[in-house]
Amino acid sequence: MREIRLHDTRSGELLALKPRDPGRVGIYACGPTVYSRIHIGNARPFVIFSLMKRFLEHEGYAVTLVVNVTDVNDKIYVAARNAGVGSEQLAREMTAAYFKDTGALGLARPDHEPLASQTMGPIVDYIQTLIEQGHAYESGGDVFFRVRSDPDYGSLSHRRVEDMDQGEGVEGSDRKQDPLDFALWKAHKQGEDTCWDAPWGAGRPGWHIECSAMAENLLGVGFDIHGGGSDLVFPHHENEAAQTRAARGQELAGLWVHNGMIQSTGEKMAKSVGNIALLHEVIEGYGAETVLMYLIGGHYRQPLAFSEAALEQARANVSRIREAARRLGTGVSPHALDDVRDRFFAALARDFNTAEALAVLNEWLREAAAVGAGKAAGDSSADEAVGDSHLREMLGVLGLESLLAPVAQAPEEVRELAVQRDRAREQRDFATADRLRDELAARGWEIRDGAGGFELLPL
Repeated sequence: MREIRLHDTRSGELLALKPRDPGRVGIYACGPTVYSRIHIGNARPFVIFSLMKRFLEHEGYAVTLVVNVTDVNDKIYVAARNAGVGSEQLAREMTAAYFKDTGALGLARPDHEPLASQTMGPIVDYIQTLIEQGHAYESGGDVFFRVRSDPDYGSLSHRRVEDMDQGEGVEGSDRKQDPLDFALWKAHKQGEDTCWDAPWGAGRPGWHIECSAMAENLLGVGFDIHGGGSDLVFPHHENEAAQTRAARGQELAGLWVHNGMIQSTGEKMAKSVGNIALLHEVIEGYGAETVLMYLIGGHYRQPLAFSEAALEQARANVSRIREAARRLGTGVSPHALDDVRDRFFAALARDFNTAEALAVLNEWLREAAAVGAGKAAGDSSADEAVGDSHLREMLGVLGLESLLAPVAQAPEEVRELAVQRDRAREQRDFATADRLRDELAARGWEIRDGAGGFELLPL
C-alpha cells in the first residue's frame, strides 16, 4: 500500500492515514437534514467521500462508509408546519427523495445510512453517561453539555472559547448555566408533533449528539476519518468531538477531513440564502457524469464556483474522455497511460487531489487527440487492452466508468431533431440549426458534423 496523506483540520497538517485497525478504514460523513430536496452543494460531501472510499479500496483497504440522515431537527418541524404535513411524513418523503437524487449520480450507496430517529436508544444512553460523569446537566426538561468541562474544547476549530457562539439564539438561554453550553436534549414544545421519552422528560435530541451516537454505534470510538462540509467545523464537529472526549476519554476520529463549500454569486450555496440549484434538476439538465466531473474538478478542500459555464466545461471534459475511450479501439497507442496511471494515483494519495489527477489524465487526452487514429508499432490489440484497462481503472475510482460504455443509440425523436437541423444547415437557416443544436444538448446529446454526415453522442 502506498502512503496516503489527508489534510487534518485539527492539526492543520497533511497527516498519513494510519488506520485504527490495520487494513481497515472507517469513514463517517455528515449527511443532510431532510427538510427539503437537496441541492448540489449537499451532494459534494456525498460524492467526495464515496469516491474516497473507492480510492482507498483500490489501494487495498477494506472500507466502511457511514453517511447519516438527520431526520430529527428544528428545521424539519418548521418546514412541516409550513407545508401543513406531519414532521415524520415530511422527513420520510425527503429521505426518500435524498436517496433517489443521490442514487441518480450512479455511485454505490454508503455501507450504512443511519437515521437519527432510529438511533434514539444509543443517543439517550450517551446523554445519560454525560450527565453521570458531570459533563451535562438537566434544566427544565432540557439537557445541556458543560462546554468548560472539556479542556480541549476549541482544538478542532481553533477558536477561543470566549469567542464562541453556539448559534442557538435565545432558546434555552435562561436554563443554561453558561451561555457557551449547548443542547443535548430539548424538551417537547407546543407545536412539535413528535417526541421521544427519556429519563429527564419527553423531547428530542440536539443535532450534535445525534451524530456522535450514530458514528460510534456503527464505527466505534477512534475511527479513522470524520468528514463533512467546512461549514460544520463549528459548532457541529467541535461539539461532536467534545462529547466523545467527555464520555469516552478519547477522540472520536483520527482525522477530520472537510470539503469546501459550493459558491453561487460569491457566497455559500444555501437554502436560507435562496441561491440553490437542486441536485435532481442539475442532473436532469446536464447528466450525472457532468455533475460528477464538475464536483471533482477542483480540490475538495477549496470552494467551488457554481455557474452554467462551469457545468459546460465539465460537460466538455466528459465528452473528451468519452471520445478518448472510443479511440482506444481505433489505434491510439496507450503506452503513455503507464506513466499517467502512476501519476494519477499518486495525486489521489496526496490529499485526494482529484483536480491534479484529472489534469494528469487530460495530458494523455491531449496526446491521444494529437495522435488521432494512427496505429502504433507493435501489437496494437495488446496495446489497446492495456490502455482500456488503465483508463477503466482510473475512471472507476472517479465514478466515471460509464464513459467507457458503448455509445447508446439515440432515441427516434432525437434523431429526427438532428435530421431537421441537418436540413436547416443545408438551407443556410443557421438560426434554426443553432436552436435545434441547443435543443439536442438540452436532451443530453451532442451533434457532430462530418464529411459523411452527422453523428450523435450522449453528453
